[in-house]
Amino acid sequence: MKQPILLALFFIIFVGAHAQKVFKTSHKSEADKIIYVTGHKSEADMIVFETKYKSESKPYSGIWFWTEHKSEADWKVYFTKYKSEATLKIYITKYKSEAGMK
Repeated sequence: MKQPILLALFFIIFVGAHAQKVFKTSHKSEADKIIYVTGHKSEADMIVFETKYKSESKPYSGIWFWTEHKSEADWKVYFTKYKSEATLKIYITKYKSEAGMK
């Protein structure tokens, strides 16, 4: 009986920790990810599609929902001008089908 409960709890924690509801911060020190936006797909670690619907954001899917509230966000991100500073390089696409980790 304990095993299914633990498995369900692990799944909820694992999925929730990696969902992509994203909040843009202006302070590098509070960011979970420091993001560099590249102009070339080949340089990116992740291809990102920005959605208007929170329900479309999934773990490491590359489908990002921008939230206005820091407390709702799974990732707080800071955008940098310097590729060398980044913990994640992204390319923003217009096509949902292209989104995802590389």
